[in-house]
Amino acid sequence: MTKGQFHKSVLLKESLGFLQVKKGKKYIDGTLGGGGHTFEILKLGGKVLGIDLDQDAIDFVSKKWKEKQKELKVDKKNLIIINGNFKDIGEIARINNFSNVDGIILDLGVSSHQIDEAERGFSFLRSGPLDMRMDRKSNTRAMDLVNVLAKGELYDIFSRLGQERRARSISDGIVGARRVKAIETTDDLVEVIREAYGIRKKTLLPFERTLISQKVFQALRILVNNELESLENALPKAIDLLSENGRLLVISFHSLEDRIVKKSFIEHEKKGKGLMITKKPILPSREETENNRRSKSAKLRVFEKN
Repeated sequence: MTKGQFHKSVLLKESLGFLQVKKGKKYIDGTLGGGGHTFEILKLGGKVLGIDLDQDAIDFVSKKWKEKQKELKVDKKNLIIINGNFKDIGEIARINNFSNVDGIILDLGVSSHQIDEAERGFSFLRSGPLDMRMDRKSNTRAMDLVNVLAKGELYDIFSRLGQERRARSISDGIVGARRVKAIETTDDLVEVIREAYGIRKKTLLPFERTLISQKVFQALRILVNNELESLENALPKAIDLLSENGRLLVISFHSLEDRIVKKSFIEHEKKGKGLMITKKPILPSREETENNRRSKSAKLRVFEKN
């Protein structure tokens, strides 16, 4: 694990404002990450069930919690840490006696640690194995997908999940390249994308790698981790777990996620289960985007249960 900060929480001030943390009440952080949201809730006297699929996050927060207990002067029982997927939030909550909670937060972004650790394969800016698994116990890596899926399947993934305009030429390029040599690293994939874009120079600047690779990497990451399906499964379960006037906060980072959240909140509102209290998503302040460029695409939506 790299030294320094594991992850910088996005829209932290805004999230805490909407959560309205009350002392002794229960909250669920369904995407624990570096514990940014969780530790702020604990500071305010809340009890937290923290869930994360990534064992690195679990290890990091568990260690930090041991250090923080005396500083925060709170009972160690106020935080329960579980290695799991937020799509199972209902079952995890019931097992740990966290039904009827006052607030739930889901921060859907990839953590800074996951991006910065080259061996995780999330970043097109770092050389490493083309992995992208949030759960390292999972069997399917991004390299497995790009080397096995048919051209049409790759095209569908890149166009639908990545909204990539050159999905067809990139899919063609992948199929051609893997006939010669398996695509196993982030650099291998960026090279295929570079050629599909018709860029002649071999060495790309970071902004050029970002420009051509971002959407393809996003699409593969979403598929490897079943992110959209997990989100669709989690939202109704999360709303069911809320007590009266309890709030569900979701921070998304691309339009596919935001669309799912908005649709789910509208549907639950129509069913009379509550109210979407953010008619338009809350965006990061200019100051936050300047201090943390990864916050730029973040959108926060909030649902309050009746």
